[in-house]
Amino acid sequence: MQFDSFRARFIILSIIVCISGFSQGLLLPLISFIFESRGVSPTVSGLHASGLYIGVFMSALFIEAPLRKYGYRPMIVAGGLLVGICLFLFPLVDLIWFWFVLRLIVGVADNALHFSTQTWLTQSTPPEKLGRIIAFYGLFFSLGFMIGPKVSELVTIAEFLPFLVSALLTMLAWPLIFLLKDSGSAKPVDSGVPASFFNTVKNFKAVLITSWACFLMPMLFGVFEGSLNTNFPVFALRNDFSIAEITWILPCFSLGAILLQVPIGMLGDKVGRGRLISILLLLGAVSFALLEVFNQSLIMMVILFILSGIFVGSMYSLGISYMADVTPKFNLPAGNLIAGMLFSIGSISGPIIGGSIISYTDGSYYFSFFAVIISIVFLLNLLFLMKHKESPSVTD
Repeated sequence: MQFDSFRARFIILSIIVCISGFSQGLLLPLISFIFESRGVSPTVSGLHASGLYIGVFMSALFIEAPLRKYGYRPMIVAGGLLVGICLFLFPLVDLIWFWFVLRLIVGVADNALHFSTQTWLTQSTPPEKLGRIIAFYGLFFSLGFMIGPKVSELVTIAEFLPFLVSALLTMLAWPLIFLLKDSGSAKPVDSGVPASFFNTVKNFKAVLITSWACFLMPMLFGVFEGSLNTNFPVFALRNDFSIAEITWILPCFSLGAILLQVPIGMLGDKVGRGRLISILLLLGAVSFALLEVFNQSLIMMVILFILSGIFVGSMYSLGISYMADVTPKFNLPAGNLIAGMLFSIGSISGPIIGGSIISYTDGSYYFSFFAVIISIVFLLNLLFLMKHKESPSVTD
């Protein structure tokens, strides 16, 4: 049986991205737990975690042309299949350098999958429903990402077990794309120019001119995802939290994002995403500053992680909707690529900076790092709004 409605497409793409989020949410803390038990330094652990996002960044330079040429389904199938194979290989070849290569490949494959599903949705969703649909899409990713760290606790039973669970779920998810009747022929809107690396770079320039501030939100979310899931387990273990406690605290950020992600997306459709993002950034900076104060209390950590997730856990989906508001439709593939690149830059730098802070300050000021970078993005977004206040698509 095949389906051809927008609802069916949205549900299937969201399930696929949910399992992808689960794999990422599991992989980051899982390898951090393993490395910490083996005495690997937080800085090296953070650098190693960057492999996933280096793959995301590298793939963004060449992924637009094959998507335009072959369409969405081949890219989703290739991405899902590669991720599944890599997850099977982690426990089979236990070498730190080989795991880094696998993380690179997972980054490339995940970006192919995310870029394809995200572009398909942003292109096919009616403008008046864009914020709500992308919020639901982000909610499914966050749901998977929230469950991932808890399942990584299976490492206490057997080191291979969480890898196996994630690999099996991935291999069950991506074949769902064949249930969509139009998936074989669906492609991005034709931009009128040949698909090539050179034209991709030209599109990047055009999108950055119109929408540069929108990409700060995916970058910021990348910092959260990369550092919290890689560095926080190390920080918490060194502050006498157990693995079980960590795997309860860590998903709370994603839980917070899930709780209000859809209402926030719908609110952005009504009041304007630029203004709403500014308010949420300010509240997020306060919540991370309070985490610095209460970083020894399990209860306060849980509460503040949830609040932080509510305020800034939707920044990726809000940034994508924000970008779609101000970017011409034929340039949405380039816009989604830039969002992925900035997300990867944040995800690469977050674990490296966070790991260095833990190593050189014994964990002091770890949460202050987040408060500072959120404040910088807040100020840059205000500058963007002031310069584009005459444009209703940005402010209203």
